[in-house]
Order: sequence, then C-alpha cells, then structure tokens
Amino acid sequence: MTTTAPTASPVDFATYGDYTVPARKGAAAFERPVYRFQGRISADGSTGHRAEPGRYHLYVSWACPWAHRAAIVRSLLGLHDVVSLSVLDPVRDGRGWAFREGPGHGPDPVNGFTLLREAYEATDPGYDGHVSTPVLWDRETGRIVSNNFPDITRDLGSAFARWADPAVVLYPEPLRAEIDALNQVVYDTVNNGVYKCGFAPNQAAYDAAVQALFATLDDLEARLGGSRFLFGDALTESDVRLWVTLARFDAVYHYHFKANLRRLTDYPNLWGYARDLYRLPAFRETTHLDHIRRHYYGTHPMVNPLRIVPAGPIVDWEAPVDRG
Repeated sequence: MTTTAPTASPVDFATYGDYTVPARKGAAAFERPVYRFQGRISADGSTGHRAEPGRYHLYVSWACPWAHRAAIVRSLLGLHDVVSLSVLDPVRDGRGWAFREGPGHGPDPVNGFTLLREAYEATDPGYDGHVSTPVLWDRETGRIVSNNFPDITRDLGSAFARWADPAVVLYPEPLRAEIDALNQVVYDTVNNGVYKCGFAPNQAAYDAAVQALFATLDDLEARLGGSRFLFGDALTESDVRLWVTLARFDAVYHYHFKANLRRLTDYPNLWGYARDLYRLPAFRETTHLDHIRRHYYGTHPMVNPLRIVPAGPIVDWEAPVDRG
C-alpha cells in the first residue's frame, strides 16, 4: 500500500491575498529582511550540526535566485546523494511558499508539510517573519538549521568536503579576500540591486539603484574580456552568485524590475560568459525559466497587477560560445 504526501490547496489569491514581505515603514530604499535562522554545519560537529550523508534536506524554489545558488553548489560538488532536495511551487499566495503537484515541483517527501511556513513554525513556534527559500532542514533535530543563503552554500562546500568532488573548490583560501570583496559589490548592486530597482519606493531610489547596477555590469563586462570566469580559469562561488541574476536578467529583471538600460544580450562578454556557464550541467539543469517567469510575473501585484506572464523574450542559451 502506498501513501501520497499531502499537498497545499491550489493558489487562491481571492481567499488568501498576496504574500507580502515584512518591511520597515518609511524606508528610503528596498531593504531585504534579516534571515533569522543562521545555524552552521561543520565536519566535526562543533557547531552543533555534524555533516552526515542523508541527515540534511534542502527546500528550494527554482524561481528563487538565493535557493538557485544552493542547488547549483550542491550539484557542482556532486552531493545529490548526500543532501536531498525538494522543490516548491513557484507561485505563492498569501500563505507563502507551498508544496503542490506540478511541473518540476511536488509534495514534501521529508515531513509532509503542505506549506513551507510549517517548517518555520516547527523550529520557532509563533514565527511571524519572512518565509524564504532556501531552507536547510535537519532531519535529526526536526528543525531548520539555516535560511541564510550565503552560509548554506559555504557549508556545502566545506563541511561536506569528505563526500564532495575534490576537483571543485569554490572558495579557495588564496582568493578568499578577493572573492569576499567582489561578492559584496555584486550582492549590493546586482543580486540585490535588481530588487532595489523593482521595489524602489520612489524615483530617487530607483535612479540610484539602476545606475549602480549598470555601473557594476559595465565593470564586469570589462573584467570578463580578459578571463573565462571572474577569477581566471577556475570557477568560484562568485560565478555562482553572479549567474543566478544573469540567468533571470532578460527574462524578468529587464522588464519586470525596470532594469532596462541594457539587456544581458547587449554585453558581449557577459552574455558569452553566461552561456559558457549554462553549458555546465549544474547550471543548466537547475535553471527553470518557466518557474522563474511564473513566480515573478504572477506574485508581484504591485509591479504586475494583472499577473500576465509574457511569452518572451526569445533568448538562445544554446548559441555557440568560445571562451577558452
């Protein structure tokens, strides 16, 4: 006899309204909420969470760039059989991220949750904050370890080194200071910068954000004119962090978030670099543009009140590329 895991009822904006992210009133620009769960995994268990095969599970949305990072790193490191993963419905109503049957997403195989909020409430009863992905869940304790996306990807690369592909070193010690510095700029002006454009509360905030975004893209275009990846010929976590924004840029951010001074395809080096990354299975197999479009255009009524999902643009990610 087989049992079917429960799933959430269909998306229902009329009944549940829209999901809203808690925000500070009167903020002069878009501010990302604090990620409340920041536990760490370590190889020796000194953090309270020992790295062990089969103990941890990732809850992700293919639509979410922060979750996309974790999925790429898991795949690059070859940890599919070590850290399990399940995917949420990309469209969320006022209940937040949910487990539903659909193309590329389904029920929760670990706890039978129907809403991701249940994982938060199981960890912190009465939780009233932002419900985000990725979530790193500990089967042993029955609690969230972390929803802080930078820590999750770092821990996958360090704590699970015993089971990971030794040829993949995303945060090499000699480059850490440079990686940290570049990551900060890319996060502030690109990864989070597109959200500052899209959710700007006024014209001045938008103008500042869009100028900063494209100044950094211009700098990255020049940088990639002389190297295959951001740090030469070796792939690092900086490439993963930049990729998730580039993958969404023309399909969503250029139109939906008004990040429209130029398209990704207008940058010869950045566009070639993005297609080069797309050739790698870890990037290509975790990039689901249908989920991405449906999420952004369907769940931001302040930007797209009719929830119409555009058909384009047509972008040829399979176009030949030669970057050495």
